Amino acid sequence: MQPDTKKILRTAILILGTGLISVLLIFTLFGGIGRQGPHTNLGWLFLMLAMGCLPTGSLTMLLAILKVINDYRRQP
Repeated sequence: MQPDTKKILRTAILILGTGLISVLLIFTLFGGIGRQGPHTNLGWLFLMLAMGCLPTGSLTMLLAILKVINDYRRQP
C-alpha cells in the first residue's frame, strides 16, 4: 500500500469514528433525540458534529477503499 493511501485511510477512519462516537454520545450521555431534536445544548453540538463528520467520513472512506483496490490491482 502506498503512503498516500495509508494517510487517506487513516483520515477516513478518524473522521468517520468521530461521527460515530458523536452519535453514540448523543444517545447515551446527552439525553437522546426527541421529536424536536436533542434535549440538551451539548446534544445539539454533537448532532452538528455528527452531521458534518458522517457524510464526509463516508465519502473519504469510499475514496480510501477504492484507492486500496486500485493499489492492489497495480501491483506486479
